[in-house]
Amino acid sequence: MTRDPALKVQVNRLQRSVSTQLNEWRNDRWSNTLESLDPKDQLLWKMTRRVMRIPTPSPPLVTPGGLAVSDSEKAEALADSLEAQFQPVNNPSVPAVVEVVNEALRSYSFAPASEPKLTNPMEVQDAIWGLKVGKAPSPGGIPNRALKHLPLSIVSLLVVFF
Repeated sequence: MTRDPALKVQVNRLQRSVSTQLNEWRNDRWSNTLESLDPKDQLLWKMTRRVMRIPTPSPPLVTPGGLAVSDSEKAEALADSLEAQFQPVNNPSVPAVVEVVNEALRSYSFAPASEPKLTNPMEVQDAIWGLKVGKAPSPGGIPNRALKHLPLSIVSLLVVFF
C-alpha cells in the first residue's frame, strides 16, 4: 500500500470504517430475516436447522499438480482424471486380450437361447411351505400364512398362469 505514516493511518481508519459498516449491514439484514419468521409456518424451523447444522468441509484432492483445495480446482482435477481414464482405444495393444474378447462376443452372439425350465405344482408348493409366516407379504399383498393354506388345485393354476 503505502509507507507514509499519515496515509497509512488514514487507510487503516477507512478500512475499519468499511468493516464496521459492513458488519452493521449484515446484522441489520439478519435481524430483519429473524423478525420476518413466523412460528406458524415451517420457515422458522428450516432456519433453525440451517443455523445449527455444522457444514462438513470437503477434503482437498491430491492431483499430479499438487493439492486441489477450491471447488473450481477440484472440478478441474476430476475432469482431467475422467478425461485421462476414458480415452477411446483405437489400436489395441495386447492381441491375446483382443482375441479373448472377440471369442467371448462370438460365443455370446451365436449361443442358442435356452428354454426356461418348466416348474411343476409340487416345486411351487415346496417353495410356499418354505416361506416364513412372520415375514412381509408378497408384492400382491397376500400374507405368507394365506399362501400356505392354498389348495393344490390353486397352486396348479398359479403354475399354468406364470
